[in-house]
Amino acid sequence: MQQEPTADTPHLRVREDRGYTVLEFRGEIDLLTATEIVPHLDAATASPAPRVVIDLSGIEFFDCSGLRLLYRARGRVVDRGGHLHLVCAHPLTLRVLRATGLSRLLPPAPTLDAALERPGAASGSL
Repeated sequence: MQQEPTADTPHLRVREDRGYTVLEFRGEIDLLTATEIVPHLDAATASPAPRVVIDLSGIEFFDCSGLRLLYRARGRVVDRGGHLHLVCAHPLTLRVLRATGLSRLLPPAPTLDAALERPGAASGSL
């Protein structure tokens, strides 16, 4: 069951969906917007065994600041024994994820539904 957003900023929407905290990145994810997103990302990954989905479906631009956000989320979720799923179908962003090796650590699903249907997910092993 989908619930109302728990946070909403110009570049991030945070909501609960089927027992997961979904962080929907929007627009351009760069150094400036990453600073806006970090507190929400940290809050979503702070509990023991967090269940988090990062949805990149709404992004238009994604630089190394966005990659740092993904690595940060992954590290925090792994340290707390949780599960992290990634949603991404944008060809250029997928190319960056593959080139950096991040797609092996966080295998992207093409849709939110596909991500939420996956068991476990990116809990830390290669």
